[in-house]
Amino acid sequence: MKILCVDIGTGTQDIFLFDSRLDIENGFKLVVPAPTMMVHRQLKEATRQGQPVVLTGVTMGGGPSYWAVESHIQAGYNVYATPDAARSFNDDLDVIQEMGVEIVGEDEVSALPDEVQRLEMRDFDFPAIAQTFGRFGVSLDDLAAVAVAVFDHGAAPPDYSDRQFRFDYIRERVGRNGHLSAFAYQAEDVPPIMTRLQAVVDSAQNVDAPLVVMDTAPAAVLGATLDGAVQARDRVLVANIGNFHTLAFRLGGTGVEGVFEHHTGMLDRPKLDGLLQSLADGTLKHEDVFNDQGHGAYIAYPEPLDLRSGRFGIVVTGPRRSMMRNSTLRPHSATPFGDMMLTGCFGLLAATADILPELGEPIRASLQGKGGSGTPPWELENGD
Repeated sequence: MKILCVDIGTGTQDIFLFDSRLDIENGFKLVVPAPTMMVHRQLKEATRQGQPVVLTGVTMGGGPSYWAVESHIQAGYNVYATPDAARSFNDDLDVIQEMGVEIVGEDEVSALPDEVQRLEMRDFDFPAIAQTFGRFGVSLDDLAAVAVAVFDHGAAPPDYSDRQFRFDYIRERVGRNGHLSAFAYQAEDVPPIMTRLQAVVDSAQNVDAPLVVMDTAPAAVLGATLDGAVQARDRVLVANIGNFHTLAFRLGGTGVEGVFEHHTGMLDRPKLDGLLQSLADGTLKHEDVFNDQGHGAYIAYPEPLDLRSGRFGIVVTGPRRSMMRNSTLRPHSATPFGDMMLTGCFGLLAATADILPELGEPIRASLQGKGGSGTPPWELENGD
């Protein structure tokens, strides 16, 4: 049984091909530039060549691609975009037009002059991934499932805070069943408000396998819990320190005991130490984070967690976890199955076991170190 897991961030997209015949450490993997970084580079090249561009496709992650659009317009070159592509930068198309992007219909794209460079927006590009694996002799024709993670702010109603809307969603999911897999969905169950997750579903129409989609930060936190040292703890606080967002969950026997989310760029180590300590103590309030331009906080279980006890502790993961290197909290850096970069993929895999229970047994066996047949990769039939 093979499952393709793709964790799409701002800097990289991390790809893991789970094969139940192999020990999980032997699974094939790729760490390549994130789609928004690829669009960023294409836009920079268009600016260098003085070419106007039109953005087509679906809603995807912004950040670097948004900044490149701004630079292109400031350099005096036109940027056109279809409505779905434009929503990669803001759900309010009036805001996009105010920055200088001209919104065009799908039928208008073909009428644009030939010198207008076409750039397709999408987070998940299955044909490109399949082609890359294929060049190494590995087929993706017989997948049991595909699991993809992206960060989704959700489409907030007009005049409603994006930050509050995002945290309302987090709190609602935590209240579902207290488990991190509540942030994962089968394709047909994605809520309409989660437009980026839905865009992944729309981009996966050529995938002949069940699709699971999930938010990136809960996937990373779930993956971090698979670290051997973390599994030995009854209660733990896990922080995913991402390039743009930091999301921390306090976890125990009842599931999620508390959570907060903030913008990484607005944090330094002392402030992050304080937030994590307050989350552990159960004293962190929503307004403490929201009024500091973060998303918010929620305490579901008030009993304090002692971060300095040998039995309990704090765990960090994510591309900016080095922020905690000299922390007085002495965090443990999670490396599930020896690979920090694939933490989100392992979390996706664990969530898939819950979302697609018919696949659960072999997935859980592998994640518990009991899977695989001892077969080395070179003995797989046809290399896959």
